[in-house]
Amino acid sequence: MIIPAAVRSEHETLHRELAEATKAPGRIGEAARTLAAIMHPHFLREDEYAMPPLGLLVRLAQGTVSPEMAEALPLVARLKAELPLMLEEHRAIKGALLQLEQVAAAEGNAQYVEFAHRLMLHAESEEEVLYPAAILVGEYLKVKLPSAAQAPIHR
Repeated sequence: MIIPAAVRSEHETLHRELAEATKAPGRIGEAARTLAAIMHPHFLREDEYAMPPLGLLVRLAQGTVSPEMAEALPLVARLKAELPLMLEEHRAIKGALLQLEQVAAAEGNAQYVEFAHRLMLHAESEEEVLYPAAILVGEYLKVKLPSAAQAPIHR
């Protein structure tokens, strides 16, 4: 399973922009470093198990189901189990984003105000679309591959 290119590209862009923001002087850089400390482990978890099942969506939508797709089931099971943590991290990220936005606005830095808005929308997109879609991939595969749903999951 490969994370869809559009999702991977968006994550890479956000990573890069956040890394740049952490180098900003003063309060903006400080707020960005706080945000980065919260986001880093979250991004790692997303890349590990939340986003890869999305790589199956196009094939599933085309009606293609194959036994190797069962590899997504442990990832989806982990996402479901850790979804409360992921959402709690989003709340912390949103709080740090609000801080970055306020500091950037106070300093008249439209670039970082806009960055905070885009990252906030990205988090909302994950909560409202990407995480549910990844979970639905697993639920769909359980129906289409019943023997895989019954197999023990090894981590």
